[in-house]
Amino acid sequence: MTNSNSVLISGGAGFIGSTLARRLVGAGYDVAVMDILHPQVHGEHAAIDLPPSVRLFTGDVTHAPDWDAVLRLFRPSQIVHLAAETGTAQSLAEATRHGSVNVVGTTQLLDALSRAAHVPDQFVLASSRAVYGEGAWQCGSEIFYPQPRSHAQLVAGIWDPQGPTDDPAVPLASCAERTEPRPTNIYAATKLAQEHILAAWTAAHDTNLSVLRLQNVYGPGQSLTNSYTGIVALFARLAREQHTLEVYEDGRIVRDFVYIDDVVEALFAAIERPAAQPRCLDIGSGIATTIHELARTIAVVCGAPEPIVVGKFRDGDVRAARCDIEAAMKELDWRPKWALEDGLRTLLDWIAERPESPVTTNHHTHMPTLVK
Repeated sequence: MTNSNSVLISGGAGFIGSTLARRLVGAGYDVAVMDILHPQVHGEHAAIDLPPSVRLFTGDVTHAPDWDAVLRLFRPSQIVHLAAETGTAQSLAEATRHGSVNVVGTTQLLDALSRAAHVPDQFVLASSRAVYGEGAWQCGSEIFYPQPRSHAQLVAGIWDPQGPTDDPAVPLASCAERTEPRPTNIYAATKLAQEHILAAWTAAHDTNLSVLRLQNVYGPGQSLTNSYTGIVALFARLAREQHTLEVYEDGRIVRDFVYIDDVVEALFAAIERPAAQPRCLDIGSGIATTIHELARTIAVVCGAPEPIVVGKFRDGDVRAARCDIEAAMKELDWRPKWALEDGLRTLLDWIAERPESPVTTNHHTHMPTLVK
């Protein structure tokens, strides 16, 4: 018997999932979580922060019997699919791992639902802005999709993607309704594959799908030991130890940083207001922030030295990423509430309460890619 108020969250013991689980329990939902508790995310001691009422199933999304066991015990009305390998640079070296978890893990879930003869009322997929790649740019009156920046271009310090003419080009905010997905790394390709797989399955089974393409999520609860956790946590940890933050390229790399509570409220709204037809929405702050602005804000809050722009680069990084959130605000009756500085202060306060984590000073090698 399916409880109409029940939600299963894959990857639900992680940063976003555990925060969403608390939000759902507070609203009266019956929540279960499936998570492998990977040490890269949870540390060697698998720290878990879930409400007592949440049923935690420890399992591997790529392992069919694990899904079968979960669905024998819990038949959710909605499934929030968060389980995924995330590091963009890591995906280049561990493509099979990313393909297995992100793609095969999704198909294993669907096959298990078929074996259980269970069709949930809705899937909510946490996708990524990475599916857009470099996104759309405008040069004069022409909109174009640039090729990934080449190594030679970056060595020459030509930071912006090259347009069809010699005129300067400007990046456009990504919007699911008009921006073509053009993944430029394996992680992004697997996230787009998840979207397509779920779209095909839900259409064939007459159920609903909400895809939320998340921008750079940050805030309390994110892993401080995972080297692929994101630039915000890395800068925060370094600044707290009074290191000088090094800003790559010319400092004008653009990202859309969205606070964890705003992301969770968007996911919660998608659950509360299920899709009547397939929908794909962009979730971010809607505000473009340069990496130099981010670094300076964190340095000021921590009383750390002024960041320096070093002109270094990482192959594979996209130049600009931000989104248009108008469709999400209208569809979900949602809007982000957290200003960047407020979110950073809250994150830093949270980090200050945690056990100290070692910070590598040779962070050029280990610094994660800026897009997640």
